Amino acid sequence: MVADLILQRAPHAMRETAADRPGVAQPVPTRPVPERPWVRVLVQAFLMFAVLVGGWEWYWRDYGASPSISNSDGLWAMQRRRIDAGEGDATVILGSSRLLFDLQLDVWEQLDGKRPIQLALEGTSPVSFLEDLADDPKFTGRLIVGVTPGLFFTGGAFRGRALDYFRKESPSQRVGQWLSMRLVEPNLAFYDPDFALGTVLERQAWPQREGLPPFFSVRKLSVSEADRNTHMWSKVEHDAAYRDYARGVWLKVFGPRPGGPSPEEAAKIRDKQIERAAQAVTKLRARGVAVLFVRAPSTDPLLGGEEHAFPRALTWDVLLHKTGAPGIHFQDYKELQGLEQPEWSHLSYADAKRFTAALHGIVVKEVWKPR
Repeated sequence: MVADLILQRAPHAMRETAADRPGVAQPVPTRPVPERPWVRVLVQAFLMFAVLVGGWEWYWRDYGASPSISNSDGLWAMQRRRIDAGEGDATVILGSSRLLFDLQLDVWEQLDGKRPIQLALEGTSPVSFLEDLADDPKFTGRLIVGVTPGLFFTGGAFRGRALDYFRKESPSQRVGQWLSMRLVEPNLAFYDPDFALGTVLERQAWPQREGLPPFFSVRKLSVSEADRNTHMWSKVEHDAAYRDYARGVWLKVFGPRPGGPSPEEAAKIRDKQIERAAQAVTKLRARGVAVLFVRAPSTDPLLGGEEHAFPRALTWDVLLHKTGAPGIHFQDYKELQGLEQPEWSHLSYADAKRFTAALHGIVVKEVWKPR
């Protein structure tokens, strides 16, 4: 009865099935397309899309963002491939975010004659990447390795997958990276992981669920160029509320956390990282690669926590002794001290340039000659 009623009101809504037509092939179903002003619908949809995208872009530009290149795994892979594509004699930068933010490639190029290849990765120990270069006979240049104690001696690997991405990157991923860098990233300020709608929703002040820790994440701190030349975002320097949020995150990330390794386990991890680095440096130096370790500046309260958890005598000094490589520690040079660090861990853009110039002067004087 219901089917009859449907057929009376909408005869096209139901059709015969194979059971209704024994011995006859099932007809191809058709659906009538209602007459609509499709051109006008398309124009309206496009206008709505433009308004929504334009509004989102306006919101983030008003917030202080501007178009920049996304520091993705694909971008890192592009720089890593330069070594195997004929630039194996270059100066290469490894490390964590401090050498990524603090060493300015344009300043180094002006002083040294050749632009370095920037391979430092935020939140990540460089030991695995040091081993990767040690196993690559095409790399014959110079290597500057940044040492952030809380990452280098623990094996922290927030961006550790970049190495696997480089080794397994597909042609479509390369094309996507190329298109993104030329069509999207230079034109849209909101095209940044920190401004993604999902990320924005996740960090809202939702009611706290019992038993779960409060949500926090590292916000956007830097601006990158196509060759990963990176500096601190001006908002961190000039927006007090934003700067305080960044400081609060560092206190949670680098502060004491329950459930961490015991002192004995931490010592084993530390010694293992040093031993891995020593073996990699031995391989590199055997084929003439000059290796230099650099401890970039940090300031209290982060500095005090680093010195307490990773005493210099048990970490930095042992690293230099085991590897036999020279090292530059900011506490040993007046010209590397007294620089502005808005959120205690990275230098302001202006002082990053001063740091780079001072570091290069020390390197030339004590370690190696300019290119």
